Amino acid sequence: MRTVNFPLKPDSSFDSVYSMQDNLTPSTASINIAHVGVQYRTQEALRDVNCVVKPGRLTGIFGPNGAGKSTLMKAMLGLVPVSSGTVLYQEKALMQQLEKIAYVPQRNQIDWTYPATVWDVVMMGRVKKTGWLRSFSAVSRQESKNALKRVGMWEYCDRPIGQLSGGQQQRVFLARALAQQADIFCFDEPLVGIDQKTQSIIFEVFHELATAGKIVLVVNHDLGESITHFDDLILLNRELIATGSRQQVLTQQNLYRAYSGQVMYFDDAA
Repeated sequence: MRTVNFPLKPDSSFDSVYSMQDNLTPSTASINIAHVGVQYRTQEALRDVNCVVKPGRLTGIFGPNGAGKSTLMKAMLGLVPVSSGTVLYQEKALMQQLEKIAYVPQRNQIDWTYPATVWDVVMMGRVKKTGWLRSFSAVSRQESKNALKRVGMWEYCDRPIGQLSGGQQQRVFLARALAQQADIFCFDEPLVGIDQKTQSIIFEVFHELATAGKIVLVVNHDLGESITHFDDLILLNRELIATGSRQQVLTQQNLYRAYSGQVMYFDDAA
């Protein structure tokens, strides 16, 4: 099988059952975000954000449109420059440890016309462990196969990525992230434009990763029923409104501050 470097658009830089616990090593380190600010020309996108992202917890970044949710994730990964602050993991700058991170950007940042198959895309997740211009090992091929089976996409391995539905495309990129066997998993708006089956699979995998002790960070905007899947929340509106457990963050006062007025959210979320 050939491999390709599946591109982002310019503005973005087993058997049949996959056992996370057998393939993933737990981490005990948190990501520490301290006084992070981001400025786009004259516009302040983020101001003095301080929070901790813990391993073993499914953490969501929430807030209204334009609140800086994706900006915070990109700033953490070095995809946009920070004007102030630090993001540390194991006492080192997170952006200097990208080999430990699996990142899935928003779907609109991906060139879906690129001539790559499902298999090509998932094997990309093994490039860092294999090395550039080196042949993939049998282990890498098996890990990629396992990941595709876990998300229900193995039968599509030879299908061009552009011919899949939105939900199927998202599952393929989830499989690529799994194949990386990272310590930190970052997903930017993975629930947009997907079907219910895909959403169920995504949350199942997220919880498996968290149970295995991984850091799982998800940008999301939906205050509906899906919010009940998250353990911890980071609530933003250009600055940090609240952070902590779902129960601590989802208060009327915090939501009023974040959304500048009344907002509807799933009643059982707290």
